[in-house]
Amino acid sequence: MTELEQIEDRVLKLSATDFEEFRKWFREQEWNEWDRQIEQDSESGKLKTLAEKVLADNAAGRTNPI
Repeated sequence: MTELEQIEDRVLKLSATDFEEFRKWFREQEWNEWDRQIEQDSESGKLKTLAEKVLADNAAGRTNPI
């Protein structure tokens, strides 16, 4: 059994209360990873081209107000 399969098996055996705590913890880990990725992409310049395009589209009137 792989490590992932072992983790899956353990998660399936959690009580409802423990499972809810695990879900909260896991969601927090996902958000932290998302934040790290956005920060990395921003620092590396990956978002610069996208931001420039959005600003140009907005200046040209090709966007809609939310």
